Amino acid sequence: MTDFVQTRRAFLKASVAVSGGLVLATQMGRSRALAADADAFVPNAFIRIEKSGPVVLVIPHTEVGQGIYTSSAMLVCEELELRLDQIAVEPAPPDIKKYIDPFLGDQATGGSLSTRADWKRLREAGAAARIMLVGAAAARWGVSPAACRAELGVVHHEASGRSYSYGDLAADAAGQPVPTTIPLKDPKDFRLVGKTQKRLDTPAKVNGGAQFGIDAKIPGMKIGTLAISPVKGGRLASSDVAAARAVPGVRDVVSAGDDLVAVIGDHMWAALQGLEALNPQWRAGENAEISSASHVAALDAASRNAGVVARREGDADKAIQDAAVKVTQVYQSPFMSHSPLEPLNCTLHVRPDGADLWMGTQVPVRAQIAVANATGLPQEKVVVHNMLMGGAFGRKLDIDMVEVAAKLAKNVSYPVKFVWSREQDMTHDYYRPFYYDRVSAGLDNDGRLVGRTHRVAGPSILARWAPPAFKDGLDSDAVEAAAETPYEDGAVLVDYVRYEQEGINTGFWRGVGPTHNSFVVESLIDELAHAAKKDPLDFRRSMLAKNRRTLAALDKVAQQVEWRRPLPKGQGRGLSVLNAFGSFVALCVEVDVADGRNVIIRKVVAAIDCGMTVNPDTVVAQMQGGIIFGLSAAMFSEITFTDGAVDQNNFDGYRVLRMNEAPVVNVHLISSNENPGGVGEAGTAAAAPALTNAIFAACGKRLRKLPVASSLPTA
Repeated sequence: MTDFVQTRRAFLKASVAVSGGLVLATQMGRSRALAADADAFVPNAFIRIEKSGPVVLVIPHTEVGQGIYTSSAMLVCEELELRLDQIAVEPAPPDIKKYIDPFLGDQATGGSLSTRADWKRLREAGAAARIMLVGAAAARWGVSPAACRAELGVVHHEASGRSYSYGDLAADAAGQPVPTTIPLKDPKDFRLVGKTQKRLDTPAKVNGGAQFGIDAKIPGMKIGTLAISPVKGGRLASSDVAAARAVPGVRDVVSAGDDLVAVIGDHMWAALQGLEALNPQWRAGENAEISSASHVAALDAASRNAGVVARREGDADKAIQDAAVKVTQVYQSPFMSHSPLEPLNCTLHVRPDGADLWMGTQVPVRAQIAVANATGLPQEKVVVHNMLMGGAFGRKLDIDMVEVAAKLAKNVSYPVKFVWSREQDMTHDYYRPFYYDRVSAGLDNDGRLVGRTHRVAGPSILARWAPPAFKDGLDSDAVEAAAETPYEDGAVLVDYVRYEQEGINTGFWRGVGPTHNSFVVESLIDELAHAAKKDPLDFRRSMLAKNRRTLAALDKVAQQVEWRRPLPKGQGRGLSVLNAFGSFVALCVEVDVADGRNVIIRKVVAAIDCGMTVNPDTVVAQMQGGIIFGLSAAMFSEITFTDGAVDQNNFDGYRVLRMNEAPVVNVHLISSNENPGGVGEAGTAAAAPALTNAIFAACGKRLRKLPVASSLPTA
């Protein structure tokens, strides 16, 4: 992660394209390494206007199903005065100097940050381009720019009725001075932003034209399947290479060291049959002693030690000690797999003079570097063709699949598409960490929260993925939504104990810190409401007086579900609120647990204030998808270990909600003129506690360990 410095203001720089058009780059800041060089800049996005064809937006954020290509295009079109069908979007090539994300300090897509990063800079880019195009037209006509207007890709001179298309003006516009003052539209004048628009990528996804990573087809390409030791650090003990090569259609058996082997065939079936014939056997090594039980025991021991302080307000321990009512609990959140619909894959062609990589990745520069490091090629000789992804959820913020492919592909002369089986994907993931949380809280005689402590124990993703962000032993992601909550919560002590389990890889998973901390905090709040003999809604409202945006979301949900309306015996409602990713969310889940065992999720009502919405339909879709994802994880998702290996290897053991189990999800958008917040992870992070609180309301069982399926007794 680059140490990022915000410059005095966003600035723009124009240059003449090779084709004679206008290229406009927008920059929000520069890394410290470049800040001293007045001529160095790090553009994040480009507008390209050619003599013919649509305007092109080259954007650094990758499309993972979240609709960012459409939303970002809307921002440009709003200020550039275009219709959405007049713009095309291209993924940016890897170039950290040009496409750095100002929040992540990397060319990366994640953290529900894309719209927040683009909200101003892309509108400024569009506005500046419009100003320059109008200036070019005015200069041709010898009139004042004020006498001209831009509309739908054309600059008009009202008095004479003359007009030029943007393409006609592109070359002249490149010679115009870059505006130093860039006025942006008042939101009340928006034509596109804030109004539902059809997504640009939908037609190709419907008609089959969209190209995902797994769809790559390169002339001369072969298909590779691979085997990796089921225990991290294990070594290949034996294999039958001759039997594998004897399978019709098998072309090669290649390995990289003694921990990775692949069979390459003319087609997938040949590769799979060859891998079965290869029959690799493994020596597990020292990590074979790892089990879920041993890991939980180690976390329990680690959590008994004081950690690095994330937040300290007053003397929380004394406040709890003196409280009229005390609650002390332990919460556990399991390892979880990403398991996107599209399993891991990448296609790579390594040649003596360069390499081409076809895949969907959230970190194209890191992918490029991985190939360069494995092959010895210069980084600039590795071309990354970034394609659509059939889900990622943070999995493709890591590049192990690229490292594996590069180690294997450098041994053959033809392009190879390496496809991980579902079993390889699930058993060699970078899992959502297992977190072990110790919490305590105290209430006074009036049932008010006077003190809270929260110790988070678990690994540090940031220490591995972005070392500069791991400061003074504190992983800020691990304590997000725990150190700061929506509430006025009296004296507070939140600390973090880092515990790393050798033999288990962990990584970002949709929401990570807020996903697990929301479960802990909102479950505790619900438990405190019960201890105070107060209604969970009223208890939350009493601590949200200074948080008007969260309070408004909570009130909206309560109104929509008719919170005061009684439910039949065996049914219950549960609430949760969340402030994370720059958004303010409230959720209510309604369940039926009539027999005390089998949970049926009846419906979900959500409200979100995410500031200015760009494409409202996308916000609703992201919330709905995120909530279902979060409920599915809370109900069933759990990765466990035995003898160092993952127990679950497909969806028969790693359950997800089925269509007939999925509830109706109603999402209400709360209008706001604030800058946009993130949406992709907000629904996921708020889902689990609303579910478990509803289960308690229905049957009196308080769940402090996820998933639900492993905590409730079975029928």
